Amino acid sequence: MAKFRKKPVVIEAMRWDGGNQREIEDWMGRVLVPTTAEELVIPTLEDGKQGQAQHVASLGDWIIRGVAGEFYPCKPDIFAATYEPVLDW
Repeated sequence: MAKFRKKPVVIEAMRWDGGNQREIEDWMGRVLVPTTAEELVIPTLEDGKQGQAQHVASLGDWIIRGVAGEFYPCKPDIFAATYEPVLDW
């Protein structure tokens, strides 16, 4: 077995707070479908052409734009363990 370290990359992210759906939609360039007042469906590369998978962001989750321009939700604890603010951007 080999070990690997994640390459350092800079990502963009916005936190879903329940009142910023329009801001997230503008940033993503698409209209999002809420499943409830506290959840948004975030289309990802894994959804396939037919959109058969549904990735749901709950209140407090981060929406991340990845290195290939893809979007996906991330739970706050995973986000905090994986990312830190870029101070000199």
